[in-house]
Amino acid sequence: MIYYDNVSKIYKDDSVILDSISFGIEPKEFVSIVGPSGAGKTTLLKMLIAEEKPTSGKVFFESTDVHNLSRSDIPRYRRRVGMIFQDFRLIPNKTAYENIAFAMEAAGRSDEEIQSDVPHVLELVDLADKIWHFPHQLSGGEKQRVAIARAIVNQPDVLIADEPTGNLDPFNTYDVVQILRKINDLGTTVILTTHNKGIIDSLGKRVITIEKGRVVRDDAEGKYVL
Repeated sequence: MIYYDNVSKIYKDDSVILDSISFGIEPKEFVSIVGPSGAGKTTLLKMLIAEEKPTSGKVFFESTDVHNLSRSDIPRYRRRVGMIFQDFRLIPNKTAYENIAFAMEAAGRSDEEIQSDVPHVLELVDLADKIWHFPHQLSGGEKQRVAIARAIVNQPDVLIADEPTGNLDPFNTYDVVQILRKINDLGTTVILTTHNKGIIDSLGKRVITIEKGRVVRDDAEGKYVL
């Protein structure tokens, strides 16, 4: 489904962020990418959503070279890849419902679809009772669950979670990880980056370890080993 083919990223100051990286991700996999700060994890993710271009090598989604997409094709492609971040990125003056509806409107979904799907996806992340709450009325864990709901409401093939629990306490971290598991069980490919050893060790899923821009481990049922 996803393949990084000998990908390197070198900036103008000759700093090497990624160095000849190759690996694939199959449909419906749950893959964690780990490594120290500056290892190149976020750059890898930005390449998948065509925010960064490799200096050399290619990134494929199915049979498509992501960086050969035309400017007009990129928005349609990105609708197939949901993304959540450490800092939530919710719109502060919109309710949970409106934050999610906004993502659907941007994708051209109808009012009927929005009215049907938003409550359903909030129920999936256990926030049906917070549908009309604004972000300032939600805890950090609840904000992240709204962000997850927004990322999956258009039914992407892939969900990217870039340090999604970095600002959360252990209780909310556990909740978010369980939701990511549920989403994966429903058939969505999940790519997670995290520094949280406990999360990685509890998942028992594939772990790709990156150090100094290179893949140093790729374990089918890995642990956090650095």
